[in-house]
Parts: sequence; structure tokens; C-alpha cells
Amino acid sequence: MAPERETKKLIANNKRAYHDYFIDETYEAGVALHGTEVKSLRMGKCNIRESFIRIENGEAFVYGMHISPYEKGNLFNRDPLRIKKLLLHRYEIRKLQEKIKEKGYTLVPLQVYFKNGMVKVEVGLARGKKLYDKREDIARKDMRRETEREFKVRNL
Repeated sequence: MAPERETKKLIANNKRAYHDYFIDETYEAGVALHGTEVKSLRMGKCNIRESFIRIENGEAFVYGMHISPYEKGNLFNRDPLRIKKLLLHRYEIRKLQEKIKEKGYTLVPLQVYFKNGMVKVEVGLARGKKLYDKREDIARKDMRRETEREFKVRNL
């Protein structure tokens, strides 16, 4: 029997997290959702730009993850900004909790995607960037863009 392939369909990406933070580690977590939320995610209606993750009583929760109401969901729709539970192993939660206690660390969602039909969130253990770090990143991107443009012009 052939091994099953992992299919990954991106729903939402948090580019701002990569701009504002250094991502040290990433974890994959499931999300506890209700029926109409999953249907809305299948249509790509999700925003994680302003969201963050907290660990309370040994459980991880994502705050500010906006899943737009499903059009045909009427009374079954949930609050778009409701707090959603992340499904992580206990040892992962303990490890993350210890890291968060250190100064400067936080948890941010990086991506929301479907993996083999299940909704997953990529959680990043992040350290905040200073203003000069952000300027360095912007300068590096500009240089890369400029070299790509020059390379393109030469090869025409």
C-alpha cells in the first residue's frame, strides 16, 4: 500500500508576526471548532492578524482569531471572535509555559491551514523585535528585491 500524502491547504497567514517577532520554535496545534466555523474556514474566511495565544489552567487558547460567520448558518453561527481552544499535548503546553515565563517571549499564531481535512494552527514561540531589527529586515528585503530586478533585466 502506498503511503498517504499530506495535503496542506493554507487558509490564513500572519505575515505581521514575522515582521514584529523573531520566531524561535514552531508547533502544530489542532483547534476546537463548531460546524459552521469549519464551513466558513473552507471558504477561506479567517483573519489571525491581531490574534495571540494564552495558556490558562494547563490549556492553550487563541484570542482574536476572527472566523467570519457562515452565510447559510443562521442561528447556528458562533461569535466570530470567540475564544478557541488549541489542542496541544500536555508536555508541549508545559514546555511553552516555561518559555513564556522568560522575559520577552510570547505565543503567536503564524498560519491556519487544513491538513488532511483537519484545521491546524501553526503556533510560534516568538521574541519581540526592536525598531532597529525591523529596519534591518526592511533593508535586507529591499536589497534582495533590487538584485532580483537587476538579474531580471540582464536576462531579458
